[in-house]
Amino acid sequence: MLGKYHLMNTNLRFVSLHTGTRGARALAAGILVAAVCAVAGSSVRAAPKAEASPNAPAKLNVQDHPLDRGLRAPISFAPVVKRAAPSVVNIYSTMTIRDRPSLGPLFDEPFLRRFFGDELEAQPRPRKAQSLGSGVIVTSDGYVLTANHVVEGADVVKVAFASSEKEYDAKIIGTDPATDVAVLKIDAKTELPALPIADSDKLEVGDVVLAIGNPFGVGQTVTMGIISGLGRGGFGINGYENFIQTDAAINPGNSGGALVDAEGRLVGINTAIFSRTGGNLGVGFAVPVNMARYVMNALIESGKVTRGYLGINIQTLTPDLAKQFNLPDESGGVLVGGVAPHSAAAKAGLMEGDVIVELDGKKVSDTRNLQLTIAQTPPGSKVTLRVLRTDEGSKPLEKTLTATLGELPPDLMAMGAGKSAPDNDKQEMDSLDGVEVTDIDSAGRRQNDIPRGIHGALVVKVESDSNAAEAGLRPGDVILEIDRQPVRDADEAVALSDKAKGDRILLRVWSRAGGGTGGTRYVVVDNKKRK
Repeated sequence: MLGKYHLMNTNLRFVSLHTGTRGARALAAGILVAAVCAVAGSSVRAAPKAEASPNAPAKLNVQDHPLDRGLRAPISFAPVVKRAAPSVVNIYSTMTIRDRPSLGPLFDEPFLRRFFGDELEAQPRPRKAQSLGSGVIVTSDGYVLTANHVVEGADVVKVAFASSEKEYDAKIIGTDPATDVAVLKIDAKTELPALPIADSDKLEVGDVVLAIGNPFGVGQTVTMGIISGLGRGGFGINGYENFIQTDAAINPGNSGGALVDAEGRLVGINTAIFSRTGGNLGVGFAVPVNMARYVMNALIESGKVTRGYLGINIQTLTPDLAKQFNLPDESGGVLVGGVAPHSAAAKAGLMEGDVIVELDGKKVSDTRNLQLTIAQTPPGSKVTLRVLRTDEGSKPLEKTLTATLGELPPDLMAMGAGKSAPDNDKQEMDSLDGVEVTDIDSAGRRQNDIPRGIHGALVVKVESDSNAAEAGLRPGDVILEIDRQPVRDADEAVALSDKAKGDRILLRVWSRAGGGTGGTRYVVVDNKKRK
Protein backbone atom coordinates (compact mmCIF):
# COMPACT_ATOMS: atom_id res chain seq x y z
CA MET A 1 0.00 0.00 0.00
CA LEU A 2 0.96 3.64 -0.05
CA GLY A 3 3.25 4.83 2.70
CA LYS A 4 3.20 8.33 4.15
CA TYR A 5 6.65 9.86 4.17
CA HIS A 6 8.37 13.14 4.92
CA LEU A 7 8.96 15.43 1.97
CA MET A 8 12.05 14.67 -0.07
CA ASN A 9 13.86 17.11 -2.31
CA THR A 10 12.49 15.86 -5.61
CA ASN A 11 12.15 18.01 -8.68
CA LEU A 12 11.25 15.79 -11.60
CA ARG A 13 10.60 17.48 -14.92
CA PHE A 14 9.68 16.08 -18.25
CA VAL A 15 11.49 17.83 -21.05
CA SER A 16 9.54 18.42 -24.20
CA LEU A 17 11.29 17.38 -27.32
CA HIS A 18 11.78 19.69 -30.24
CA THR A 19 14.12 20.22 -33.16
CA GLY A 20 16.02 23.26 -34.33
CA THR A 21 19.50 22.02 -35.05
CA ARG A 22 20.94 19.78 -37.67
CA GLY A 23 22.73 16.55 -37.00
CA ALA A 24 21.92 13.30 -35.30
CA ARG A 25 19.65 12.46 -32.37
CA ALA A 26 20.51 9.38 -30.29
CA LEU A 27 17.99 6.56 -29.96
CA ALA A 28 18.13 3.12 -28.33
CA ALA A 29 20.99 0.75 -29.17
CA GLY A 30 23.10 3.56 -30.58
CA ILE A 31 20.83 4.11 -33.58
CA LEU A 32 20.80 7.66 -34.87
CA VAL A 33 18.02 9.72 -36.36
CA ALA A 34 20.17 11.98 -38.52
CA ALA A 35 19.09 15.17 -40.22
CA VAL A 36 20.29 14.64 -43.75
CA CYS A 37 21.67 17.99 -44.64
CA ALA A 38 25.24 19.19 -44.36
CA VAL A 39 28.03 17.64 -46.32
CA ALA A 40 30.58 19.80 -44.52
CA GLY A 41 30.65 22.48 -41.87
CA SER A 42 28.84 22.77 -38.58
CA SER A 43 25.24 23.23 -37.58
CA VAL A 44 23.56 26.60 -37.85
CA ARG A 45 21.50 28.76 -35.54
CA ALA A 46 18.73 31.35 -35.81
CA ALA A 47 18.51 32.76 -39.31
CA PRO A 48 17.73 36.33 -40.31
CA LYS A 49 14.33 36.42 -41.96
CA ALA A 50 12.52 38.77 -44.27
CA GLU A 51 10.26 41.26 -42.50
CA ALA A 52 6.84 39.68 -42.04
CA SER A 53 4.03 41.34 -43.99
CA PRO A 54 0.69 40.07 -45.27
CA ASN A 55 1.01 38.54 -48.72
CA ALA A 56 -1.20 36.66 -51.13
CA PRO A 57 -1.04 32.86 -50.95
CA ALA A 58 1.52 31.15 -53.16
CA LYS A 59 0.20 30.19 -56.60
CA LEU A 60 0.76 26.45 -56.48
CA ASN A 61 0.07 23.93 -59.21
CA VAL A 62 -1.92 21.44 -57.12
CA GLN A 63 -2.91 18.16 -58.76
CA ASP A 64 -4.85 16.30 -56.09
CA HIS A 65 -5.99 13.30 -58.11
CA PRO A 66 -4.62 9.96 -56.88
CA LEU A 67 -2.22 7.83 -58.90
CA ASP A 68 -3.65 5.38 -61.42
CA ARG A 69 -2.37 2.27 -59.65
CA GLY A 70 -3.68 -0.05 -62.34
CA LEU A 71 -1.12 1.07 -64.90
CA ARG A 72 1.77 -1.20 -65.80
CA ALA A 73 5.12 -0.09 -64.36
CA PRO A 74 7.28 1.70 -66.94
CA ILE A 75 10.65 0.37 -68.06
CA SER A 76 12.25 3.76 -67.39
CA PHE A 77 11.45 6.76 -65.19
CA ALA A 78 13.55 9.07 -67.36
CA PRO A 79 10.49 11.04 -68.59
CA VAL A 80 9.40 11.62 -64.98
CA VAL A 81 12.89 12.77 -64.00
CA LYS A 82 13.04 15.18 -66.94
CA ARG A 83 9.81 16.80 -65.74
CA ALA A 84 10.70 16.98 -62.05
CA ALA A 85 14.48 17.44 -61.82
CA PRO A 86 14.66 21.06 -63.14
CA SER A 87 12.56 22.16 -60.14
CA VAL A 88 15.02 20.76 -57.58
CA VAL A 89 17.80 23.18 -56.63
CA ASN A 90 20.98 23.20 -54.57
CA ILE A 91 21.04 25.40 -51.48
CA TYR A 92 24.26 26.81 -50.03
CA SER A 93 24.14 28.55 -46.68
CA THR A 94 26.94 30.34 -44.84
CA MET A 95 27.11 31.47 -41.24
CA THR A 96 29.74 33.12 -39.06
CA ILE A 97 30.94 31.17 -36.01
CA ARG A 98 33.11 32.72 -33.34
CA ASP A 99 35.41 30.17 -31.72
CA ARG A 100 37.39 30.95 -28.60
CA PRO A 101 40.81 29.32 -29.11
CA SER A 102 42.57 27.59 -26.26
CA LEU A 103 45.76 29.13 -24.85
CA GLY A 104 47.04 25.77 -23.70
CA PRO A 105 47.03 23.87 -20.40
CA LEU A 106 49.52 26.23 -18.70
CA PHE A 107 47.01 29.08 -18.78
CA ASP A 108 44.27 26.89 -17.29
CA GLU A 109 46.13 26.75 -13.96
CA PRO A 110 43.93 28.08 -11.09
CA PHE A 111 46.88 30.02 -9.62
CA LEU A 112 47.34 32.08 -12.79
CA ARG A 113 43.59 32.63 -13.24
CA ARG A 114 43.35 33.86 -9.66
CA PHE A 115 45.61 36.81 -10.48
CA PHE A 116 44.95 37.44 -14.15
CA GLY A 117 41.28 36.39 -14.46
CA ASP A 118 39.62 37.22 -17.78
CA GLU A 119 42.83 38.64 -19.22
CA LEU A 120 43.83 35.03 -19.91
CA GLU A 121 40.79 34.52 -22.14
CA ALA A 122 41.66 34.45 -25.82
CA GLN A 123 39.63 36.66 -28.12
CA PRO A 124 37.04 34.87 -30.30
CA ARG A 125 38.12 34.22 -33.87
CA PRO A 126 35.38 34.38 -36.47
CA ARG A 127 35.23 31.70 -39.11
CA LYS A 128 32.81 30.81 -41.86
CA ALA A 129 30.88 27.54 -41.82
CA GLN A 130 29.08 26.32 -44.89
CA SER A 131 26.19 23.93 -45.27
CA LEU A 132 24.82 22.20 -48.33
CA GLY A 133 21.26 21.04 -48.87
CA SER A 134 18.52 20.94 -51.46
CA GLY A 135 15.25 22.71 -52.17
CA VAL A 136 12.20 22.59 -54.41
CA ILE A 137 10.75 25.38 -56.55
CA VAL A 138 7.00 25.30 -56.00
CA THR A 139 5.87 28.52 -57.74
CA SER A 140 6.93 30.04 -61.03
CA ASP A 141 7.64 33.38 -59.30
CA GLY A 142 10.37 31.88 -57.10
CA TYR A 143 9.09 30.40 -53.85
CA VAL A 144 11.29 27.51 -52.69
CA LEU A 145 10.47 24.88 -50.09
CA THR A 146 13.32 23.36 -48.09
CA ALA A 147 14.13 21.98 -44.64
CA ASN A 148 14.55 24.43 -41.78
CA HIS A 149 17.82 22.85 -40.67
CA VAL A 150 19.36 23.55 -44.09
CA VAL A 151 19.16 27.34 -43.63
CA GLU A 152 18.78 27.81 -39.88
CA GLY A 153 21.15 30.48 -38.59
CA ALA A 154 22.56 31.30 -42.01
CA ASP A 155 23.95 34.76 -42.76
CA VAL A 156 23.82 34.14 -46.50
CA VAL A 157 21.69 31.69 -48.49
CA LYS A 158 22.21 31.02 -52.19
CA VAL A 159 20.22 28.88 -54.60
CA ALA A 160 21.72 27.23 -57.67
CA PHE A 161 20.09 25.21 -60.44
CA ALA A 162 21.60 21.84 -61.22
CA SER A 163 21.65 22.65 -64.95
CA SER A 164 23.37 26.01 -64.53
CA GLU A 165 26.35 27.45 -62.67
CA LYS A 166 24.45 30.64 -61.91
CA GLU A 167 23.57 31.30 -58.27
CA TYR A 168 20.76 33.44 -56.87
CA ASP A 169 20.60 35.20 -53.53
CA ALA A 170 17.68 33.82 -51.53
CA LYS A 171 15.57 35.61 -48.95
CA ILE A 172 14.32 33.58 -46.00
CA ILE A 173 10.57 34.25 -45.92
CA GLY A 174 10.10 32.21 -42.76
CA THR A 175 11.00 29.02 -40.93
CA ASP A 176 9.08 26.59 -38.74
CA PRO A 177 11.37 24.40 -36.60
CA ALA A 178 8.35 22.47 -35.28
CA THR A 179 7.90 20.85 -38.71
CA ASP A 180 11.44 21.47 -40.07
CA VAL A 181 10.04 23.47 -42.99
CA ALA A 182 11.49 26.70 -44.40
CA VAL A 183 10.35 28.96 -47.23
CA LEU A 184 12.79 30.91 -49.43
CA LYS A 185 12.22 33.38 -52.24
CA ILE A 186 14.47 34.07 -55.22
CA ASP A 187 14.09 36.71 -57.91
CA ALA A 188 15.26 35.16 -61.18
CA LYS A 189 13.53 37.74 -63.45
CA THR A 190 12.13 34.84 -65.48
CA GLU A 191 9.41 32.25 -65.02
CA LEU A 192 10.79 29.30 -63.07
CA PRO A 193 9.98 25.58 -63.46
CA ALA A 194 7.59 24.96 -60.55
CA LEU A 195 7.00 21.36 -59.50
CA PRO A 196 3.34 20.22 -59.50
CA ILE A 197 2.06 19.28 -56.04
CA ALA A 198 0.10 16.13 -55.24
CA ASP A 199 -2.22 15.37 -52.30
CA SER A 200 0.02 13.48 -49.87
CA ASP A 201 -3.04 12.22 -47.97
CA LYS A 202 -3.78 9.98 -50.97
CA LEU A 203 -0.44 8.14 -50.85
CA GLU A 204 -0.45 4.42 -50.16
CA VAL A 205 2.23 2.08 -48.91
CA GLY A 206 3.83 0.49 -51.96
CA ASP A 207 3.58 3.56 -54.22
CA VAL A 208 6.76 4.18 -56.23
CA VAL A 209 8.61 7.39 -55.35
CA LEU A 210 11.78 9.15 -56.49
CA ALA A 211 14.10 11.17 -54.23
CA ILE A 212 15.88 14.07 -55.97
CA GLY A 213 18.63 16.12 -54.36
CA ASN A 214 22.36 16.76 -54.11
CA PRO A 215 23.79 14.12 -51.74
CA PHE A 216 27.35 14.67 -50.55
CA GLY A 217 27.69 17.54 -53.04
CA VAL A 218 28.29 15.14 -55.94
CA GLY A 219 25.62 16.80 -58.07
CA GLN A 220 21.93 16.25 -58.64
CA THR A 221 21.04 12.62 -58.08
CA VAL A 222 17.84 10.59 -58.43
CA THR A 223 17.07 7.45 -56.42
CA MET A 224 14.01 5.23 -56.57
CA GLY A 225 12.08 3.29 -53.96
CA ILE A 226 8.60 2.86 -52.57
CA ILE A 227 6.55 4.30 -49.77
CA SER A 228 7.50 2.02 -46.88
CA GLY A 229 5.20 3.56 -44.27
CA LEU A 230 2.93 6.51 -43.58
CA GLY A 231 2.26 8.58 -40.48
CA ARG A 232 5.60 7.79 -38.87
CA GLY A 233 6.48 9.74 -35.73
CA GLY A 234 7.55 9.65 -32.13
CA PHE A 235 11.27 10.02 -32.95
CA GLY A 236 11.78 13.42 -31.32
CA ILE A 237 13.22 14.92 -34.52
CA ASN A 238 10.54 17.59 -34.90
CA GLY A 239 7.72 18.90 -32.77
CA TYR A 240 5.14 17.66 -35.27
CA GLU A 241 5.97 14.35 -36.91
CA ASN A 242 3.84 12.69 -39.55
CA PHE A 243 6.60 11.43 -41.81
CA ILE A 244 6.43 9.56 -45.08
CA GLN A 245 8.89 6.67 -44.82
CA THR A 246 10.70 5.51 -47.95
CA ASP A 247 13.51 3.17 -48.93
CA ALA A 248 14.61 5.49 -51.75
CA ALA A 249 18.24 6.31 -50.93
CA ILE A 250 18.49 9.59 -49.00
CA ASN A 251 21.87 10.84 -47.81
CA PRO A 252 23.46 14.01 -46.37
CA GLY A 253 22.79 16.82 -48.83
CA ASN A 254 19.33 15.48 -49.72
CA SER A 255 17.68 17.49 -46.92
CA GLY A 256 15.08 19.84 -48.32
CA GLY A 257 14.99 17.99 -51.64
CA ALA A 258 11.99 16.50 -53.39
CA LEU A 259 10.21 13.22 -52.92
CA VAL A 260 8.03 12.81 -56.02
CA ASP A 261 5.50 10.22 -57.15
CA ALA A 262 5.47 8.24 -60.39
CA GLU A 263 3.88 11.20 -62.19
CA GLY A 264 6.63 13.58 -61.09
CA ARG A 265 4.48 15.43 -58.53
CA LEU A 266 5.86 16.61 -55.19
CA VAL A 267 4.62 14.49 -52.29
CA GLY A 268 7.22 15.27 -49.60
CA ILE A 269 10.28 17.24 -48.49
CA ASN A 270 13.16 14.92 -47.56
CA THR A 271 14.34 15.66 -44.04
CA ALA A 272 15.88 12.77 -42.09
CA ILE A 273 17.26 9.24 -42.13
CA PHE A 274 17.37 6.42 -39.62
CA SER A 275 20.96 5.24 -39.56
CA ARG A 276 23.75 3.78 -37.45
CA THR A 277 26.44 5.27 -39.66
CA GLY A 278 25.04 8.58 -40.91
CA GLY A 279 24.57 7.06 -44.37
CA ASN A 280 21.55 5.53 -46.07
CA LEU A 281 20.26 2.24 -44.67
CA GLY A 282 16.97 2.27 -46.54
CA VAL A 283 14.93 4.11 -43.92
CA GLY A 284 14.37 7.73 -44.91
CA PHE A 285 11.73 10.24 -43.87
CA ALA A 286 10.02 13.13 -45.64
CA VAL A 287 7.63 15.81 -44.42
CA PRO A 288 4.31 15.31 -46.28
CA VAL A 289 3.72 18.09 -48.78
CA ASN A 290 0.26 18.80 -47.33
CA MET A 291 1.89 19.73 -44.02
CA ALA A 292 4.58 21.73 -45.82
CA ARG A 293 1.91 23.60 -47.81
CA TYR A 294 0.05 24.57 -44.65
CA VAL A 295 3.24 25.93 -43.10
CA MET A 296 4.33 27.68 -46.30
CA ASN A 297 1.03 29.49 -46.80
CA ALA A 298 1.02 30.66 -43.17
CA LEU A 299 4.60 31.96 -43.42
CA ILE A 300 3.95 33.76 -46.69
CA GLU A 301 0.64 35.30 -45.61
CA SER A 302 1.43 36.32 -42.03
CA GLY A 303 5.10 35.61 -41.37
CA LYS A 304 4.32 33.02 -38.69
CA VAL A 305 2.52 29.73 -38.18
CA THR A 306 -0.51 29.84 -35.89
CA ARG A 307 -1.94 26.55 -34.68
CA GLY A 308 -5.23 25.52 -33.17
CA TYR A 309 -5.41 24.80 -29.44
CA LEU A 310 -7.99 22.62 -27.71
CA GLY A 311 -6.47 22.64 -24.23
CA ILE A 312 -6.40 19.02 -23.06
CA ASN A 313 -3.88 16.42 -21.94
CA ILE A 314 -4.32 13.22 -23.90
CA GLN A 315 -3.02 9.68 -23.72
CA THR A 316 -3.38 6.40 -25.56
CA LEU A 317 -6.40 4.34 -24.53
CA THR A 318 -4.71 1.07 -23.55
CA PRO A 319 -6.70 -2.15 -22.94
CA ASP A 320 -6.19 -1.70 -19.17
CA LEU A 321 -7.54 1.84 -19.28
CA ALA A 322 -10.46 0.77 -21.49
CA LYS A 323 -11.47 -1.79 -18.86
CA GLN A 324 -11.29 0.79 -16.09
CA PHE A 325 -13.67 3.03 -18.04
CA ASN A 326 -16.01 0.17 -19.03
CA LEU A 327 -15.21 0.63 -22.71
CA PRO A 328 -15.09 -2.10 -25.35
CA ASP A 329 -11.63 -2.81 -26.75
CA GLU A 330 -12.75 -1.82 -30.22
CA SER A 331 -13.95 1.65 -29.15
CA GLY A 332 -10.64 3.28 -30.17
CA GLY A 333 -9.96 6.94 -29.55
CA VAL A 334 -7.77 8.80 -27.06
CA LEU A 335 -8.29 9.39 -23.35
CA VAL A 336 -8.58 12.90 -21.92
CA GLY A 337 -6.34 13.03 -18.86
CA GLY A 338 -6.88 16.70 -18.06
CA VAL A 339 -8.67 19.83 -19.27
CA ALA A 340 -7.08 23.28 -19.02
CA PRO A 341 -9.31 25.84 -17.27
CA HIS A 342 -11.01 28.36 -19.57
CA SER A 343 -9.72 26.51 -22.65
CA ALA A 344 -11.71 25.65 -25.76
CA ALA A 345 -12.19 22.13 -24.40
CA ALA A 346 -13.45 23.37 -21.04
CA LYS A 347 -15.92 25.77 -22.68
CA ALA A 348 -17.20 22.93 -24.89
CA GLY A 349 -17.87 20.74 -21.84
CA LEU A 350 -15.07 18.20 -22.30
CA MET A 351 -14.16 16.42 -19.06
CA GLU A 352 -11.35 14.32 -17.61
CA GLY A 353 -12.00 10.67 -18.40
CA ASP A 354 -13.77 11.39 -21.68
CA VAL A 355 -12.63 9.38 -24.69
CA ILE A 356 -12.49 11.28 -27.99
CA VAL A 357 -13.42 8.85 -30.78
CA GLU A 358 -14.16 11.25 -33.66
CA LEU A 359 -13.14 14.73 -34.75
CA ASP A 360 -15.31 16.35 -37.42
CA GLY A 361 -16.67 12.96 -38.42
CA LYS A 362 -13.25 11.31 -38.79
CA LYS A 363 -12.07 8.58 -36.45
CA VAL A 364 -9.34 9.54 -34.00
CA SER A 365 -6.75 6.77 -34.21
CA ASP A 366 -4.10 7.94 -31.74
CA THR A 367 -2.79 10.92 -29.78
CA ARG A 368 -0.42 12.12 -32.50
CA ASN A 369 -3.19 12.01 -35.10
CA LEU A 370 -5.37 14.23 -32.92
CA GLN A 371 -2.52 16.64 -32.17
CA LEU A 372 -1.66 17.06 -35.84
CA THR A 373 -5.27 17.60 -36.88
CA ILE A 374 -5.93 20.21 -34.21
CA ALA A 375 -2.60 21.95 -34.88
CA GLN A 376 -3.37 22.33 -38.59
CA THR A 377 -6.85 23.72 -37.94
CA PRO A 378 -6.84 27.55 -37.79
CA PRO A 379 -7.62 29.19 -34.44
CA GLY A 380 -11.25 30.30 -34.27
CA SER A 381 -12.46 27.26 -36.21
CA LYS A 382 -15.30 25.19 -34.80
CA VAL A 383 -14.69 21.46 -34.47
CA THR A 384 -17.14 18.71 -33.58
CA LEU A 385 -16.05 16.05 -31.11
CA ARG A 386 -17.77 12.73 -30.53
CA VAL A 387 -16.84 11.44 -27.09
CA LEU A 388 -17.62 8.50 -24.84
CA ARG A 389 -18.23 9.36 -21.18
CA THR A 390 -18.58 6.96 -18.28
CA ASP A 391 -19.35 7.29 -14.60
CA GLU A 392 -18.00 4.69 -12.22
CA GLY A 393 -19.66 1.34 -12.97
CA SER A 394 -21.88 2.68 -15.76
CA LYS A 395 -22.00 2.01 -19.48
CA PRO A 396 -20.42 4.66 -21.72
CA LEU A 397 -22.66 7.50 -22.83
CA GLU A 398 -22.06 9.00 -26.28
CA LYS A 399 -21.97 12.79 -26.46
CA THR A 400 -21.34 15.28 -29.28
CA LEU A 401 -19.58 18.51 -28.34
CA THR A 402 -18.63 21.58 -30.36
CA ALA A 403 -15.45 23.51 -29.54
CA THR A 404 -14.11 26.78 -30.94
CA LEU A 405 -10.35 26.39 -31.08
CA GLY A 406 -8.04 28.89 -29.45
CA GLU A 407 -4.52 29.73 -30.57
CA LEU A 408 -1.70 27.49 -29.40
CA PRO A 409 0.57 29.37 -26.95
CA PRO A 410 4.16 29.46 -28.24
CA ASP A 411 5.55 27.70 -25.16
CA LEU A 412 3.39 24.62 -25.79
CA MET A 413 4.73 24.13 -29.33
CA ALA A 414 3.80 20.59 -30.38
CA MET A 415 0.84 20.22 -28.07
CA GLY A 416 -1.99 21.64 -30.17
CA ALA A 417 -4.48 19.16 -28.76
CA GLY A 418 -2.86 19.36 -25.35
CA LYS A 419 0.04 17.34 -24.00
CA SER A 420 0.39 13.73 -24.96
CA ALA A 421 0.89 11.74 -21.79
CA PRO A 422 3.28 8.77 -21.57
CA ASP A 423 1.79 5.47 -22.63
CA ASN A 424 1.69 2.99 -19.75
CA ASP A 425 0.62 -0.40 -21.06
CA LYS A 426 2.74 -2.51 -18.71
CA GLN A 427 1.88 -6.00 -17.46
CA GLU A 428 2.55 -8.06 -14.31
CA MET A 429 2.99 -5.13 -11.94
CA ASP A 430 2.90 -4.98 -8.12
CA SER A 431 0.14 -2.88 -6.38
CA LEU A 432 0.83 0.54 -4.83
CA ASP A 433 3.40 -0.91 -2.44
CA GLY A 434 6.70 0.90 -2.67
CA VAL A 435 5.08 4.32 -3.16
CA GLU A 436 5.57 6.95 -0.48
CA VAL A 437 3.55 10.16 -0.37
CA THR A 438 3.30 13.31 1.69
CA ASP A 439 1.04 16.33 1.98
CA ILE A 440 1.74 19.23 -0.37
CA ASP A 441 3.09 22.06 1.75
CA SER A 442 4.50 25.35 0.49
CA ALA A 443 8.04 23.95 0.28
CA GLY A 444 6.94 20.89 -1.69
CA ARG A 445 4.86 23.02 -4.02
CA ARG A 446 7.81 25.32 -4.66
CA GLN A 447 10.40 22.55 -5.08
CA ASN A 448 8.23 20.61 -7.53
CA ASP A 449 6.73 23.63 -9.35
CA ILE A 450 3.21 22.47 -8.51
CA PRO A 451 0.54 25.03 -9.53
CA ARG A 452 -1.71 26.43 -6.80
CA GLY A 453 -4.79 24.74 -8.20
CA ILE A 454 -3.32 21.22 -7.87
CA HIS A 455 -4.24 19.38 -4.66
CA GLY A 456 -3.61 15.78 -3.67
CA ALA A 457 -0.80 13.57 -2.37
CA LEU A 458 2.76 14.30 -3.48
CA VAL A 459 4.75 11.23 -4.51
CA VAL A 460 8.19 11.44 -2.90
CA LYS A 461 9.49 7.93 -3.50
CA VAL A 462 8.73 5.06 -5.87
CA GLU A 463 10.69 1.85 -5.50
CA SER A 464 12.26 0.98 -8.83
CA ASP A 465 11.04 -2.64 -8.80
CA SER A 466 7.44 -1.78 -7.86
CA ASN A 467 4.41 -2.09 -10.10
CA ALA A 468 3.74 1.62 -9.67
CA ALA A 469 7.16 2.40 -11.17
CA GLU A 470 6.44 0.05 -14.05
CA ALA A 471 3.13 1.85 -14.60
CA GLY A 472 4.92 5.18 -14.91
CA LEU A 473 4.46 6.78 -11.48
CA ARG A 474 7.43 8.97 -10.56
CA PRO A 475 8.63 11.12 -7.64
CA GLY A 476 7.24 14.61 -8.07
CA ASP A 477 3.90 13.34 -9.39
CA VAL A 478 0.76 14.33 -7.51
CA ILE A 479 -1.97 11.70 -7.05
CA LEU A 480 -5.30 13.44 -7.66
CA GLU A 481 -7.67 10.44 -7.74
CA ILE A 482 -7.63 6.75 -6.81
CA ASP A 483 -10.31 4.64 -8.51
CA ARG A 484 -12.22 7.79 -9.50
CA GLN A 485 -12.28 9.07 -5.90
CA PRO A 486 -10.65 12.47 -5.22
CA VAL A 487 -7.52 12.59 -3.08
CA ARG A 488 -7.08 15.66 -0.86
CA ASP A 489 -3.97 14.72 1.11
CA ALA A 490 -1.54 11.91 1.92
CA ASP A 491 -3.75 10.32 4.60
CA GLU A 492 -6.65 10.08 2.17
CA ALA A 493 -4.38 8.56 -0.46
CA VAL A 494 -3.26 5.88 1.99
CA ALA A 495 -6.85 5.14 3.04
CA LEU A 496 -8.12 4.85 -0.53
CA SER A 497 -5.15 2.66 -1.41
CA ASP A 498 -6.04 0.30 1.44
CA LYS A 499 -9.65 0.08 0.24
CA ALA A 500 -8.76 -0.48 -3.40
CA LYS A 501 -10.12 -3.77 -4.70
CA GLY A 502 -9.90 -5.56 -8.00
CA ASP A 503 -6.99 -6.53 -10.16
CA ARG A 504 -6.07 -2.97 -11.07
CA ILE A 505 -6.05 0.47 -9.49
CA LEU A 506 -6.84 3.55 -11.59
CA LEU A 507 -4.92 6.70 -10.66
CA ARG A 508 -5.24 10.18 -12.05
CA VAL A 509 -1.98 12.05 -11.51
CA TRP A 510 -0.49 15.43 -12.24
CA SER A 511 3.04 15.47 -13.66
CA ARG A 512 5.50 18.16 -14.55
CA ALA A 513 5.59 16.97 -18.15
CA GLY A 514 6.62 18.93 -21.25
CA GLY A 515 7.25 22.23 -19.47
CA GLY A 516 4.60 24.88 -18.97
CA THR A 517 2.18 24.11 -16.14
CA GLY A 518 2.46 20.33 -16.40
CA GLY A 519 -0.57 18.14 -17.03
CA THR A 520 -2.74 15.30 -15.79
CA ARG A 521 -3.04 11.73 -17.02
CA TYR A 522 -4.40 8.35 -15.98
CA VAL A 523 -2.22 5.48 -14.77
CA VAL A 524 -3.32 1.87 -14.28
CA VAL A 525 -1.40 -0.09 -11.62
CA ASP A 526 -1.66 -3.88 -11.28
CA ASN A 527 -3.21 -4.76 -7.90
CA LYS A 528 -3.02 -8.56 -8.01
CA LYS A 529 0.18 -8.85 -5.98
CA ARG A 530 0.32 -7.09 -2.64
CA LYS A 531 3.17 -7.29 -0.13
